[in-house]
Amino acid sequence: MPENMNILDDISHRRYNSLRGTWLLVSPHRTKRPWQGQQESAEKITLPEYDPACYLCPGNKRAQGDINPKYTETFVFVNDYSAVKEEQAEYKQEVNPEDLSNLLLRAESVKGRCYVLTFSPSHNLTLADLTPKQILPIIQAWSQVYTAHLSPASPLASVAQPPSLALANIPVSAPSAQYRWMQIFENKGAAMGCSNPHPHCQIWTTTGLPEEALQELEQLKKYRHEHGGKSLLADYAQLEIEKGERVVFQNATFLVVCPWWAVWPFEVMVISKEHKRSLVDLNDQEKLDFAEAIAEVTRRYDNLFQTSFPYSSGIHQAPLEGSDEEIEASHFHMHFYPPLLRSATVRKFLVGYELMAEPQRDITPEQAAAQLRDCGGTLYRKLL
Repeated sequence: MPENMNILDDISHRRYNSLRGTWLLVSPHRTKRPWQGQQESAEKITLPEYDPACYLCPGNKRAQGDINPKYTETFVFVNDYSAVKEEQAEYKQEVNPEDLSNLLLRAESVKGRCYVLTFSPSHNLTLADLTPKQILPIIQAWSQVYTAHLSPASPLASVAQPPSLALANIPVSAPSAQYRWMQIFENKGAAMGCSNPHPHCQIWTTTGLPEEALQELEQLKKYRHEHGGKSLLADYAQLEIEKGERVVFQNATFLVVCPWWAVWPFEVMVISKEHKRSLVDLNDQEKLDFAEAIAEVTRRYDNLFQTSFPYSSGIHQAPLEGSDEEIEASHFHMHFYPPLLRSATVRKFLVGYELMAEPQRDITPEQAAAQLRDCGGTLYRKLL
């Protein structure tokens, strides 16, 4: 790292994303420009603990008529409006270089199963409101659903604990086919397209490997091959700990950092310090450490602008089915992509240059990390 790196706080520059093999533009001076564009409404927590009209609250009827159980922790069900289905017609093309239509207009069918997982029975409690011990059942549920879909041929199958699917309202049956990828993600807040305020996430399994996961996996495999079996993210985590400028929080197992290559203003990544391939590699204490990292991120987000901070988050880990090389190169981590830029009402838009050229950000990750480090402590709502 150049000794005069502080100059990057003041000049336009590009940064390389080692995890994706791409570049982004950083323009720190743009935060000084006046803003007369769209402003979001600050989100205020005025929700009741129970909403009789909510299709995710305990005991309520869902869109397709099923009745939710009177659950007390988490609850999982197959999405009533799944993006992918287990039963549908097959469609696969054979590529023929002599036929332009066949070569350029390609498609393939995708099957899978989509779940919804509520974080708690309370309609008005987000992850930021929950303690690490209250978040732990969510992580345990993620682990159980992941294990239930894991290929028996995967190297991970030998270390995975048999799922206790009858516990904690997780009625997950065996899938009708072996799926390749599981994407766990949360869209929090109306600004991120969330259609129901009851805190929840989604879990999508698909027959194919999606683009983001594929791009990361290719970089992880390449690094492992070129550096004697080392993990890119384990090395990166160690480097960030040594540098310190972008570290937001850490415990024994996980590092929370504003990545060197972050696109969103207050984007963070939660990385296992040691090489962990997936949720099944985490023991009970490490899962609690993961819960603590999530609690720290979400609480600091809310404290930053004293609002219920919107974001999209997602876990990247080993594929459900893959080669030994793919499984061993995978490194467990979680992305948080929040849109807010200057305040609770001014957001970052990825438009224009970002759509036509490459991603661009305003404040540097170092500046964002410094602000988030200062936002620890008690959740602001509890002090009002």
